[in-house]
Amino acid sequence: MAEREWMPEAREHFERGYEEQTAGRLDEAIESYRRSIAIQPSAEAHTFLGWALSHQGRHEDAIAECRSAIAVDPTFGNPYNDIGAYLIELGREDEAVPWLERAKVAPRYEPRHFPYFNLARIYVRHHKVREAIRELEGAIAIEPRYTAARRELHRLIGLLN
Repeated sequence: MAEREWMPEAREHFERGYEEQTAGRLDEAIESYRRSIAIQPSAEAHTFLGWALSHQGRHEDAIAECRSAIAVDPTFGNPYNDIGAYLIELGREDEAVPWLERAKVAPRYEPRHFPYFNLARIYVRHHKVREAIRELEGAIAIEPRYTAARRELHRLIGLLN
């Protein structure tokens, strides 16, 4: 959380939600994230709640949670990227671009290379290969071990040759 401490019970529910989500128990994770938010709203809990909802195919609900996360802490970059990713899944790529651009410059954000990769996905779908290459190069500059970006970059460069 930005600039303030977590209340122990809120953190406990958040961490439990994450554990449940990684174990594939989405309903339990959603409930834990909601309990965390009820005790102390946090950008993290709203964002991760959105992530869990997205895994249930509930992208509009996930976007709403990310908007709540931004309202709590606009410096937290994850919900901007996540909104962009969910809009891509919904086939609304043009709406996704400004969210992904905001994620790239958010003061508090890890993993910062994801919005570059997501923008590249959009540009590939729109047959803008050079723009996609630029974004992939940005992702790799931030995270040189990002294999998916390296693989896609090599594939796109091959298309140009």
